[in-house]
Amino acid sequence: MTTLLKALSFTTLAVLFSLIFIGGYVSASGVGLTCPDWPLCPHGFLPSQEFIIEYTHRTVAATTGLLVIATAAFTVRSKQAPKAMKVASLIAAGAVVGQIALGAVVIVERLHALLVTAHLGLGLVLFSMVLMTFVFAFRMPAVAAERKAVVASRKKD
Repeated sequence: MTTLLKALSFTTLAVLFSLIFIGGYVSASGVGLTCPDWPLCPHGFLPSQEFIIEYTHRTVAATTGLLVIATAAFTVRSKQAPKAMKVASLIAAGAVVGQIALGAVVIVERLHALLVTAHLGLGLVLFSMVLMTFVFAFRMPAVAAERKAVVASRKKD
């Protein structure tokens, strides 16, 4: 389970970082409303070339959402994961749901500046929680060893 959580948390963090990078490009290049509908662009699942940047952002966002929720599910089910890791992953899962909903509102409200700023802010919270989950995942073997040492020393006393 530890190896799976390491791989899943790393993949989630990498995809999320990519999403933030793509989102920055979407915002800076002014193509945020090239897909005026939500959740799909015109022409459905296979949009034409003019929608590809925004479509890529939405596709990576959906993938990120699934990865964050999967990471949270595996973290919560792990017996080795510390409580703080479980809390961080659950906050990330809530934040990713909020991000998707807020992203939809940003499109419906035609990129209102406050909504775009809130979308970025919640994205930073999401990134922070996924980063914490990742760090905890890579510290789990050390934490487990520390716990065993503490238990062993208590048994000697």
